Amino acid sequence: MDWAAHYRPQRLQDIVGNGTAIRQIADWGRTWHTGMKPLIIYGKPGIGKTTAAHALARDMGWDVIELNASDQRTKGVIEKIAGAGSTTASLTGSGRRLIIFDEADNIHGNSDRGGARAIADVIRSSRQPIILIANDLYGLDPSIRALCDTVQFKAIMAKSIVPHLRYICKSEDVECDIAALERIAENSGGDMRSAINSLAAAAIGTTHLKSGDVHTSQKDERTSIFELIKAIHYGADDETLLRYAREVDDTPDTIEQWIEESMTSVKDVGAKAYAHQTLSVADRFIGRTYRRQYYTLWKYASALMVMGPADAARGKGIQARIMPPERWRRMGTGRKQKALRSGIMGKLGENYHIPGSALREDFFTPLAKLIAADPEEYARALYLDKDELEFFIGDKTKAAEIIKDLAKERREEELGYTRKKAKKGQAITAEQPKETPLSFSEPDEPPAAPQKTARPLEENPVAPQKVTRTTEPTPEPASEPEPIPDRSQKTLFDGF
Repeated sequence: MDWAAHYRPQRLQDIVGNGTAIRQIADWGRTWHTGMKPLIIYGKPGIGKTTAAHALARDMGWDVIELNASDQRTKGVIEKIAGAGSTTASLTGSGRRLIIFDEADNIHGNSDRGGARAIADVIRSSRQPIILIANDLYGLDPSIRALCDTVQFKAIMAKSIVPHLRYICKSEDVECDIAALERIAENSGGDMRSAINSLAAAAIGTTHLKSGDVHTSQKDERTSIFELIKAIHYGADDETLLRYAREVDDTPDTIEQWIEESMTSVKDVGAKAYAHQTLSVADRFIGRTYRRQYYTLWKYASALMVMGPADAARGKGIQARIMPPERWRRMGTGRKQKALRSGIMGKLGENYHIPGSALREDFFTPLAKLIAADPEEYARALYLDKDELEFFIGDKTKAAEIIKDLAKERREEELGYTRKKAKKGQAITAEQPKETPLSFSEPDEPPAAPQKTARPLEENPVAPQKVTRTTEPTPEPASEPEPIPDRSQKTLFDGF
């Protein structure tokens, strides 16, 4: 039996740790209404993010629609499953359905093509509560982050994990030394799921768990890239640096780029030049590794890339914040711009039925000028988002205001009382008196009403007085507009 699944909390009040975040989620659920922002619950794995979302649904009596990393999360799938669920009522009569996008920061690649944009579209049109779950907040698309409120889950303290482990041991009739439980809790790194799995692994085949029995169930702790860079700049010995380089869960070419970026904090020009020289030699070894598929060369690259910069840093430490390589940010910006242009071209081509090559060469510039001249109308017609509208008008603030107004207008349209509908109704009532008499003054074909009154004129001389009274606003003209389409349609097809 999977202890982590069996002892998974069912209510928000049963979740261990992150009390502030749990209260924020509970308040959001109690006060939720249509138009309220979704939540992004983020934090390291195993600390209760998904559990909290499901527990909220149980507390509120909501149904759940969940899409996680094991599902194919393409645009079509998201629109079919989550999109339909976000705009329809629950089939069980609970009134609400909670839509959960688990591991939302891992939507990428061909299997999830268009998924991020589809999630943003679902959020904008949803009439149901939505929760997105992510390990890395900044791994989410910026357009999604802008539409949501955030709730951070932090690692659970070891002293909070121990009582829960003791409760599980009691339920499973396993005697467990407090030292063993404390060791499991400390080794878990704040991950409750890992702690429970470690306890289950250590308790296999025994009814009494001692401290010496938990060494095989420790969490696999790997050195992070941040620890490696700190060790380089604070003068760790060569053996430690090589061990850290082996333990970091990244390839040498990725590690090299992180180290290169950290060298910007080295002030001495000569030392910085020496560090880049050793990094360039390491880069040549990495290139040969990929070309020849001879991975033994990686150990030489790893030695050069950590020892050379460590000599250049001279143990002075790193005062600046450790950041990802700048080239990654530029590449990400380039990919975002390319995706933005591709999305814009797709919308324009689909709406105006123009092939892509013709749109790029002949029509894009005049369309861009038309959109810049009347951004609100074109944003409404083409369903542009903030980034797409900003692409045309070059004004981030104005684009945000226009999209905000349009979003408000669309929410009002769902309720049936938009300004657009009100103006349309006024136009109809103003033009109605003019349209009624014009429908009887067609010279091509005699109207039906005079033919009906022509026969009584010969039979009864008093009839003309009745005709004059009935030609004024009587119920008869109101019913006459119905045959007008029939006559015009009949005339249209008479020639065939």
